[in-house]
Amino acid sequence: MRICFVVMSLLLLSTFVGSSATLDEQLAAVLTQHGFTGRIESTLEPRLGRKLDNQLVDLGRLLFFDTVGGLNNDNNCSGCHSPTNGFGDSQSIAIGIDNNGIVGPDRAGPRNQRRTPMVINTAFFPNLMWNSRFAALSHDPFDNSAGFQFPLPEGLTLSYQPHLLVAQAFIPPTERVEVAGFAFPGDNFDIRNEVLKRINNVPEYRKLFGKIFPSVRDGGPITFDMFGLAVAEFEFSLVFADAPIDQFARGQKNALTDEQKRGALLFFGKARCVECHKVSGSSNEMFSDFSEHVIGVPQIAPAVGNVSFDGPAQNEDFGLEQITGNLLDRYKFRTSPLRNVALQPAFFHNGAVTRLEDAIRHHLDVFASARHYNPEAAGIDPDLMAPMGPIESVLTRVDPILITPIQLRDDEFQQLVDFVRNALLDRRATPEVLKKQIPKSVPSGFPVLQFQ
Repeated sequence: MRICFVVMSLLLLSTFVGSSATLDEQLAAVLTQHGFTGRIESTLEPRLGRKLDNQLVDLGRLLFFDTVGGLNNDNNCSGCHSPTNGFGDSQSIAIGIDNNGIVGPDRAGPRNQRRTPMVINTAFFPNLMWNSRFAALSHDPFDNSAGFQFPLPEGLTLSYQPHLLVAQAFIPPTERVEVAGFAFPGDNFDIRNEVLKRINNVPEYRKLFGKIFPSVRDGGPITFDMFGLAVAEFEFSLVFADAPIDQFARGQKNALTDEQKRGALLFFGKARCVECHKVSGSSNEMFSDFSEHVIGVPQIAPAVGNVSFDGPAQNEDFGLEQITGNLLDRYKFRTSPLRNVALQPAFFHNGAVTRLEDAIRHHLDVFASARHYNPEAAGIDPDLMAPMGPIESVLTRVDPILITPIQLRDDEFQQLVDFVRNALLDRRATPEVLKKQIPKSVPSGFPVLQFQ
């Protein structure tokens, strides 16, 4: 009897090991097929052509957390790109100027139009923003040969910068609803000149810039080129792309649980997620095709905001159409990169849902999800429960990829959620780690925002 028990145990163990090995082989083959290497993080410095400059990183960090760059004196990059949420938004829809100085669930103030995306890993993004309005025309953020495209008045004028993030750093200080406010007169160039005047008037900044830039050390002015280089260098340091899926791809088969491996196979297979959340080519293993799609997101709008919404009732967001002027682009938004998505408090361009399960479920059956959407059940803040925008006009434009519902068993759904939540998360990007980036004080003497 005991011999039979031992034999049966060995057979069960053999079956388990065989099953696990089969999973490993299947997933490894799928990742190879999609060109996923798990090594994208290691390509940063080779593509920059140099090592990161730690002095410049530290300077950029101070600027990131200092309201000296915001003419309204109450917000900065960190107010919407919080270290508590992967340097992304703590809100469903961002709160910029006229805020209460808090970053987190209790942040209050007039809303902007969309949720602020995460900064981490943006070094590898070929375009930025929900409507891709900042873009490397080469589809490579490290390559300025085809130009960096921005809305006017900048247009292609920032194309001389060495990386898309350096060029992008010129824009946030000019955004009136984000940091500049409405009191200061003038255009983008006037705003930037005023920001430079403020920075140049801070002795500590002149000292810090002077350590890096000889012209400042010799008495010359701090320029916006220097500002952009510093902020971008800090953002280059925020690359966190060593998640369990990367470790598995590099040969660490135990980096993923069997359930996560099954979820990965669903992601790349039956659930069809990878059709938009791509990892190959210019996607740089970021789990986005960086293209725009209509995915049937319910249209929510704030009761009090700094931005006029679209549509006759001013409760719609026309998305890409705002940039192109093309009616065919209405309701299109860029595919959200999924790395470290577990750090987000809300999902989609407007944060219409606050649970990852609901976001994934929406993709599986867009029409049912949108038509049965309940903002209170979705967990959004009360001030975002103003009369919703129409949904049928959105659903008539849904991307063909999403028209046919995808059926998953309950266990398959849980496996998919487990993969997206846990297998794409780099543990170095958790709030406990990233909050260490918050400086106790900044050179301007302005108060540092309060992070919850």
